[in-house]
Amino acid sequence: MSDVNVKDSNGNILSEGDSVSLIKDLKVKGTSINLKRGTLIKGIHLTSNPEEVECRVEKVKNLVLKTCFLKKA
Repeated sequence: MSDVNVKDSNGNILSEGDSVSLIKDLKVKGTSINLKRGTLIKGIHLTSNPEEVECRVEKVKNLVLKTCFLKKA
């Protein structure tokens, strides 16, 4: 998986375990949770898709977020 370059909305390369923050308010499908802009997400996990990362936020486990809504913290 080291061949895959995962980049945030600003073009910074993301690594396994990085912290990121949201650049836009997001509604989590299937729940009543809204993630606010600026929310800090710690310990992301890279996936095989370079446009998605896996993370945990509040009470949601295994949440997949698009990298276009993230910036490196």
